[in-house]
Amino acid sequence: MKKIGVLTTGGDAPGMNAAIRAVVRTALSYGLEVTGVERGFRGLYEKSFVKLTSRSVSGIINKGGTFLKTIRFPEFKEYGIRKACYENLEKEGIEGLVIIGGDGSSKGAYYLYNDFNFPVVLIPASIDNDLYGTDCTVGFDTAVNTAVSAIDNIRDTATSHNRTFVIEVMGRESGNLALEVALACGAEIVIIPEVKIPYEKIVYLLKEQAEKGKISSIIILAEGAGRAEDLTAFLQKALPEREIRYSVLGYIQRGGTPTYLTRALATRFGMAAVDILLKEKHPYMVGIKGNEIIYTPLKEVISNQTSISEAHLEIIKRMAI
Repeated sequence: MKKIGVLTTGGDAPGMNAAIRAVVRTALSYGLEVTGVERGFRGLYEKSFVKLTSRSVSGIINKGGTFLKTIRFPEFKEYGIRKACYENLEKEGIEGLVIIGGDGSSKGAYYLYNDFNFPVVLIPASIDNDLYGTDCTVGFDTAVNTAVSAIDNIRDTATSHNRTFVIEVMGRESGNLALEVALACGAEIVIIPEVKIPYEKIVYLLKEQAEKGKISSIIILAEGAGRAEDLTAFLQKALPEREIRYSVLGYIQRGGTPTYLTRALATRFGMAAVDILLKEKHPYMVGIKGNEIIYTPLKEVISNQTSISEAHLEIIKRMAI
C-alpha cells in the first residue's frame, strides 16, 4: 500500500480534525501518500480530492469541526453511486480509506468493503456515543462538557428564581449524551428514548421533590424522547403554581474546542487506524475498552446496538432526593 485516503462524513464532531491529523502524520511516517476527500462520501462521488502533507494538518488539533468538511449523502445507499465512488478511488490510486464518522458512516464503510473488497477502517466520531465496539467515540466527551457548562449557567437562574427548567439535548435515537449530561450536572430527572417516562409520572416526581424541600429542578430531555416545548407546556398546566421554562441547546453541542480526552482519543484512534489498515485487517472499526485500543469487525458494529448505563440511571434517581 502506497497511498491512502481519509474523509469525514455524517454529522460533525469535535476531535475530527485531531483524528485527521493523526491519520496523516502516521501515514507519512510510513512513507505513504495521503489524499483528503472533501465533503465525505459526496466528495468521493464528485472526485473532490486534495493532497495532504504534514503542513496541511498543522495547528488543527485544537479546532472543532473538520477542515475536510462533511455533508450527509443518503445517495450512497445506492449501489451505482457506491460503484462510482469505488472507481474514483481506483483512478486516484487510493489503496485504502480511513473513514471518520458515526453510525451511518459505519454502514457506508462496510458496504464499500463488502461490494468491492476495498480496504476501509472506521474511526468512530459521534457526539452520541452510539457505536457498538467502543466505550467512547471521538467528540462525545467534548459534547458532554459543552452541554454541562451551559446547564450550569441555566441552573444559576433556576435556583435564583425557584424555577424548573426542561433542557433539551441532542440524541434522536440514543440517550447516552443526555444520560451523561444529567449525571454530571446533577439533574433531577432524565428522559431518554430508551426509557421514556409518562408526563404524568414527571408531575408526580416534581411534586414529590417539592415536598422534600426542592425549590428548583433540572430535567434533561433527549430530543428523541420528546420536545422540550411540549413537555414544558404540559407541566406548566399541571403545576400552575410553579415557574417552568425550557431551553434547547441545539448545535452548540457539536462545536467548540475539543477537550483533552477528545484530542487524546482522536490521536490514538488515528494512529491505530493506519496501523491496522497496513496490516490488512479490514473492515474494522478502531475502538477503546478501558484504556486499551481494540478492533471490532464492521459487520459486528452495524449489527449491534449500544446499551445505556442502568447504573447511571440509578445514580441520577438516588441523587435527586
